[in-house]
Amino acid sequence: MKVFVTGVCGQLGHDVIKELEKRGHTAIGSDLAPTAQIPLDITDEEAVRRVLLEQKPDAVIHCAAWTAVDAAEDCEEKVRAINAVGTKYIAKVCRELGCKMLYISTDYVFDGQGQTPWEPDCKDYAPLNVYGQTKLEGEQAVAELLDKFFIVRIAWVFGKNGNNFIKTMLSVGKKYDTLRVVKDQVGTPTYTLDLSRLLVDMVQTEKYGFYHATNEGGYISWYEFACEIFRQAGYPTKVIPVTTEEYGLSKAARPFNSRLDKGKLLAAGFEPLPSWQDALGRYLKEIEE
Repeated sequence: MKVFVTGVCGQLGHDVIKELEKRGHTAIGSDLAPTAQIPLDITDEEAVRRVLLEQKPDAVIHCAAWTAVDAAEDCEEKVRAINAVGTKYIAKVCRELGCKMLYISTDYVFDGQGQTPWEPDCKDYAPLNVYGQTKLEGEQAVAELLDKFFIVRIAWVFGKNGNNFIKTMLSVGKKYDTLRVVKDQVGTPTYTLDLSRLLVDMVQTEKYGFYHATNEGGYISWYEFACEIFRQAGYPTKVIPVTTEEYGLSKAARPFNSRLDKGKLLAAGFEPLPSWQDALGRYLKEIEE
């Protein structure tokens, strides 16, 4: 199988390429960075069409995105060009080629209210910020243009090839004895190494539609996640739970409820991801190497 992967210099794209190659698939990686196998600006429609028509993949796994949530508030047009318009360009060529497309989305397409886990096919969209709105527009472009699509929403992502909450905690935990972390935003972490295996499993099927995919192990707050990070890493850092309002600082509004229901994965016969506690332990060893 020939698979074209965007955003290979990011956390998820990096691991997806490695997983595809490990399984013997032909993996073509692109990114804006000139060091990528195929340098590609997905906001350039002509370039997107030319590259994809040249490569003629069986599937595209679209990981490239603007993910800096706070910075997005000041760059709405640029963020939309990447997350929504660029995604539309890719979907249009996938339709022309008749190939599958797997689009990575986010819990931020919902308003984050209540405590009930969000269902994959829920259409009660109400993004709180520019990032969420533009990712939703990307979803809509894919679903409107294609029949052979997977839209996979994830949350609280961490991987070796990039910055994330765990790396931030480890960094500040070395400098400070005490940290304040929010306790009223609840969700589940997603380890890119585990997720990449699921995505490759998925793209080999024709079980199209919307899915939610995070690690198992139960829903937690960022505060609880930080406590477990320091426990497993052996740091004596004390974590103080605070509300989002008490914490302040963030420019973009964040969802309180990032619980994603993953029952549809099981119903479709996909293997669930390991527990986030197990994933954290493996990740800490991975970044030590």
